[in-house]
Amino acid sequence: MNAQNRAKSRWLCGWTAMALAVGAAVPAQAHEMEGDVFSAVMLDRLEARNDNGVYTAYWEGQGWMGGDLNKAWFKTEGETGQGKAQAADAQLVYSRAIAPFWDAQIGARHDFQSGGMPSRDWLAVALKGLAPYNFDVDAGAFFGNQGAAARFKASYNLLLTQRLALLPEAEANLYSKADPQRALGTGLSNLDLSLLVKYEIRREFAPYLGVMWSNKYGATAGYARLNGVPANQMFYVAGVRLWW
Repeated sequence: MNAQNRAKSRWLCGWTAMALAVGAAVPAQAHEMEGDVFSAVMLDRLEARNDNGVYTAYWEGQGWMGGDLNKAWFKTEGETGQGKAQAADAQLVYSRAIAPFWDAQIGARHDFQSGGMPSRDWLAVALKGLAPYNFDVDAGAFFGNQGAAARFKASYNLLLTQRLALLPEAEANLYSKADPQRALGTGLSNLDLSLLVKYEIRREFAPYLGVMWSNKYGATAGYARLNGVPANQMFYVAGVRLWW
């Protein structure tokens, strides 16, 4: 099988898994309670980042449709700079409640071709929910032709007043195999830490300011330096959180 056919096969497998995830969710929702189907869209972060006068834009969002037990979830995040996407991915998963405040999820993730990097497709498995002390957690494992990967995200909403809140967040990505075409090394690839202050004008609309530390490790840090990007960066961020 040549490279083009292999790429088509990966693409078909990824998007077939997405279709199966939605297909599994729909009959489950109908069986759960006919007519009681809800939906929500959350743009958790839409922001501009400034690192010594160099500006980039970042988004992170998710949405779901379903009932109390079964949902179809969509997740996406990405970054753009100089008018071009630098990195972006999307997930479509079937989500099933397995315990109070916890869902198990399965579906597919697609890493988009961007910045000269090829696309990648993964089978996605995740646990998403509210950990003790009200930490919001999304822990995912991904499996594809490039081996296995993992992503762990956690955040906490610390209310200072009824409208003002402090929001610490963390995200880590790990890979079992190096992927030089996407400038990724083996093991811990990056750890991003953010500290945001948001003001909820309404629950559905909350502008925020903050600071973010982005750290790359191992071979990933080496690839970044070769491309003229520091392995460790600090950004000042300004953005808005939207729910509807």
